Amino acid sequence: MSQLITLTTDFGLQDHYVSAMKAVMLGIAPSARFVDISHEIPPQDIMAGAWVVRNTAFLYPPNTVHLVVVDPGVGTPRHPVALKVKDQYFVGPDNGIFSLFFNEYDYKAYKLNNSNFWREGVSNTFHGRDIFAPVAAHISNGVALEDIGEPIEELVTYHWAVPIADKDGLQGWVVHIDRFGNLITNISKELIDDHLKRKSVKIYVGNTMLNKIVTTFGDVEEGEPAAFIGSSGMLEIGINKGNASRMLSVDKGAQISIVLQK
Repeated sequence: MSQLITLTTDFGLQDHYVSAMKAVMLGIAPSARFVDISHEIPPQDIMAGAWVVRNTAFLYPPNTVHLVVVDPGVGTPRHPVALKVKDQYFVGPDNGIFSLFFNEYDYKAYKLNNSNFWREGVSNTFHGRDIFAPVAAHISNGVALEDIGEPIEELVTYHWAVPIADKDGLQGWVVHIDRFGNLITNISKELIDDHLKRKSVKIYVGNTMLNKIVTTFGDVEEGEPAAFIGSSGMLEIGINKGNASRMLSVDKGAQISIVLQK
């Protein structure tokens, strides 16, 4: 069993929360190795957490344990869960954050109801330290999911908005904005290739219009916007050496339209 544990949270690094989780895990799995995927998820932003983990988790070696704590419902009746998806393990709250995985892959999920694998004296507001971290450490030590909890058939599901394709083009939405201000949409390269078939297009985002999809930022002048396929395989809008979200006044959820030229 892998002793590699990744962490993704909305805790930031100002406070003690991340270090406390690592301390608990090292007490259970002293040989564990940690990789911090991100602790800068916007507070309580389940969709942003899901997006970040989705684009990294399956790059890790088999049997990596992914501890994911973006948990606005901590202390409420939502369940703590562990999943196995492909050859990866996930531990976190059943609040929809794992939705992006099980709509693409088969999964096995378990409700974490065996308190023998928790810390004693569980806090109502820090399940990351008291439930999720110890469970992640036990899994990394080779404890079977069947011993940690009971199987459950369905998890809480969030759905990304689905892009719309018609004879006039494509319509999608900004689903994530990265640190650089790039606008990442839900319009995939495959959908563009299948539907647009390299025809001339106009791309509308906010009050800005672009007339082509380029390869990378450097294909446009500094300070100019560019539409391109990003590393996630989705259409992105960026600014060469600038912040597209700020400069184009576009936020997450904004509409993106690709219109075929007649």
